[in-house]
Amino acid sequence: MINKEIFLNYMFSLPQYVLPHHALSKVMFKLTRAKMGGLTHTLIRKFVKSYAVDMSLAQEPDINKYQTFNEFFTRALKPDARPIAPEGIISPVDGVISQIGDIVGEGLLQAKGRFYSLNSLLGGREDLTKQFRNGSFCTIYLSPRDYHRIHLPFAAQPKTITHVPGRLFSVNPKTVNVVNNLFARNERVIVTFETEFGAMALIMVGAIFVGSVDLAWLPNVAPSKNNEINHWLASEELGVLSKGAEVGRFNMGSTVIALFGEKQVQWLSNLGAGDSLQMGQALAKKL
Repeated sequence: MINKEIFLNYMFSLPQYVLPHHALSKVMFKLTRAKMGGLTHTLIRKFVKSYAVDMSLAQEPDINKYQTFNEFFTRALKPDARPIAPEGIISPVDGVISQIGDIVGEGLLQAKGRFYSLNSLLGGREDLTKQFRNGSFCTIYLSPRDYHRIHLPFAAQPKTITHVPGRLFSVNPKTVNVVNNLFARNERVIVTFETEFGAMALIMVGAIFVGSVDLAWLPNVAPSKNNEINHWLASEELGVLSKGAEVGRFNMGSTVIALFGEKQVQWLSNLGAGDSLQMGQALAKKL
């Protein structure tokens, strides 16, 4: 007998195989940056009401001060809105844990019964794959209502940036549960760091209507104008960034995957798939 929930997930996901992902994302890119005056403010108010967004936490709580929808969506929070846990590794974003655990060889758990390859996730780059084989991973899904800036889980120096072109499937749980290799198929930006306990990576996965990722020191990393993997070395002048420092932002919502090397971290035992997180919340401890 076919599971009703799985059947509905397939029905939700099937049209995405034929949708013009990037064309739709380009349209959304322009719309969310259009200065439409009162119409922009009306759309923001409807969004705030629909998703119960707490504007009292925003650095700019007045909706009328936002000139575009994207300014609102990528809004900064007040300095005390997200306290940084003093010990260990923190969550880089607000969101819900999709999966968390160990990388078994090169296998990462996407959803129940579905695994995908670390090497594929990292764009086929063997040099990066070696750093995280048998390591640890945490996949965090950001819903539309969440704060959409990405921060450092631990003090670290940026080392490399890689942009991998791909599809833009939705990354909500319905799609994640049924589309094979989803995170290794979608467009993504991979940033690696060096910490006092070894290598760390943050992978910003694009999604439908989310074809644009900015880094704090390198804007407009995605999308690119070609279908090739692009790779940059981070400037040495950036130095070591503090825990909680801003790394980048999604222009619309998506997913972040944090990677650590073998025997570097231990996830906190009270956290698991389905748990909500806030940026700055304790996530793991160093080994």
